[in-house]
Amino acid sequence: MIHSSPARFALLIFTALILVWTALLSLPIASSSGTMTPLADALFTAVSAICVTGLSTVDMSTHWSLFGEIVVLSGLQIGGIGVLTLASILGLTVTRRLGLRQRLLAAGDTNPMRMGRDVSESQAVGLGEIGGLLGAVALSVVVIEGILTLLITPHLMFAAGYDFPHALWNGFYLSASAFTNTGFVPLAGGLEPFATDVYLLTVLAVGVFLGAIGFPVIFALYRYVIGSGWRSHKRLGLHAKLTLTTTLIFVVFGWLAIAALEWNNQSTFGPQNFGQTMFSSVYMSIMTRSGGLGIIDPLDMNGSTLLVMDMLMFVGGGSASTAGGIKVTTIAVLFLAAWAEARGYKDVQAFGRSIPNEVLRVSVSILIWGATIVLASTVTIMHMTGESLDIVLFEVISAFGTCGLSSDLSAQLPDAGKYVLAATMWAGRVGTVTLAAAIAATNRSRLFRLPEERPIVG
Repeated sequence: MIHSSPARFALLIFTALILVWTALLSLPIASSSGTMTPLADALFTAVSAICVTGLSTVDMSTHWSLFGEIVVLSGLQIGGIGVLTLASILGLTVTRRLGLRQRLLAAGDTNPMRMGRDVSESQAVGLGEIGGLLGAVALSVVVIEGILTLLITPHLMFAAGYDFPHALWNGFYLSASAFTNTGFVPLAGGLEPFATDVYLLTVLAVGVFLGAIGFPVIFALYRYVIGSGWRSHKRLGLHAKLTLTTTLIFVVFGWLAIAALEWNNQSTFGPQNFGQTMFSSVYMSIMTRSGGLGIIDPLDMNGSTLLVMDMLMFVGGGSASTAGGIKVTTIAVLFLAAWAEARGYKDVQAFGRSIPNEVLRVSVSILIWGATIVLASTVTIMHMTGESLDIVLFEVISAFGTCGLSSDLSAQLPDAGKYVLAATMWAGRVGTVTLAAAIAATNRSRLFRLPEERPIVG
């Protein structure tokens, strides 16, 4: 299966991991009450952890025991890094070498377009650089989460009154939840007591942003900084430029839109001064990248604001990142294609490079399949619950984009609804490209072309 269909192998391993985590969370030892967690809740939490989503049907601060919290924390770490990437890192650590098969698996995990097809090596990360990328993944996880933990732990001790063991554990939990863009909060009352804590929220926002831009971008930035110093200069690649540019555009757009739409809402930003409003809005904009560590109840927001956040969550973060959504590079390629068509260009161009038509076709496919999954899940859950469109759509897109911002609908769903939302999280995390590659047969080449005829579009 590894040779014939890497995508199917990846889905098999990913699904098997979810089933194992479901079994572990169902054990009496995993709950603080010492009783078995219902299957629907255990499965939902396992999917939410492995898919780094952050939605929950139980109170994450009180329901799980220490064993359960360790299971959840290890699940979100594995899910954030990537199953095949983690396996490749462990294999490299043990054998001190990285064979072609391991390189191909890791390359497919970081770029699903490489699964089940012959691709050009003009990639953001070539096969020869996979070893360096894996090292960057391992190093960035350890360093970034370690720094975040060191910044959060003392603050929890002095500002919130936690003793050192609890502050250290909760600090590490929050740092992992932020960097993996999961959104689980182990603190009683969530982040509501820290809604005006600029220091803690800034640290969490930085962690979410770094996780959302993706490991290939972090690797590219590292090479670029080193290359600009005492080594020879290295160019920052197209993928990194597109990811950073589009991410910043969406963050600024979300910042201004949320601030403008919620300015006079007395349930959210109305009582705040100008500085607090601008900070809270940019924080919430960053959280829509897939962070999910919200400080405002979506039920208190205007419907227009929820729609803007729906769009931001649907786009998500960078490719090969801990974030979800259809990815910022996907939407960037689609906008660039529209711009090229409007200007009469034959090729899609950006930053002095042309983008192959294959990438454009995949981007269109991702958008269509993503919208189809969201539509099907929304209709199904609306029929089950009778809830309004804005609330259900917000929850479904948060699940598909593995964001974790919630209107508390997840906890109110019947078991069938929980399974539907869990399937939505699963599909959003593995990605529509991987799903399509897993469903499709092996690549077929035809020795003929059909006659061309152009339908009328537009």
